[in-house]
Amino acid sequence: MSDPMRNAGVTARPSPQAAGNSHRVSAWMLTACGVWLVGLGFYFIVLRPPLLPEDPRFMGTTLEQIRTSVPGLEAWLQKVFTVMGGFMAGAGVLTVFVATVAMPLRLKGVPWAVGFSGVLTVLLMSATNFALQSDFRWLLLLPALVWFAGLVVYLANHGATSVGHDRGHGGVD
Repeated sequence: MSDPMRNAGVTARPSPQAAGNSHRVSAWMLTACGVWLVGLGFYFIVLRPPLLPEDPRFMGTTLEQIRTSVPGLEAWLQKVFTVMGGFMAGAGVLTVFVATVAMPLRLKGVPWAVGFSGVLTVLLMSATNFALQSDFRWLLLLPALVWFAGLVVYLANHGATSVGHDRGHGGVD
């Protein structure tokens, strides 16, 4: 028995062109997040002061009291933020690589890697800033939402252009 919808060219999967556009959208979204992470890393390395005005406010004290009580804190925090910024920038470089190389190839494990790295970077940072009642919490929610949307778009079309190579040897999904 023939299926009239299939004979008419109607399928449940998007066309290769539509799937390709979705792949480009998801790759662009994750590339943007990666570039943002690199920029944020450089901000932490070069520009971020050791204590923002919101920090003493969260601790229920003043900057002067902190400086008096813990005289070396700001110099130490500058070193901590330099290391943190380097890790942020490094995560951003890897995110750009995954978005521009691994995602278009539909490599096995890409959704897991993108999902876990998003949770451990932008989502954790955003959630922590909400917990701290940071002045920047709403701004820092944006990268987490873009990351999540990029992953959702990628997953929505995950099977649309899959190639059934041997998955055990680095094949594509």
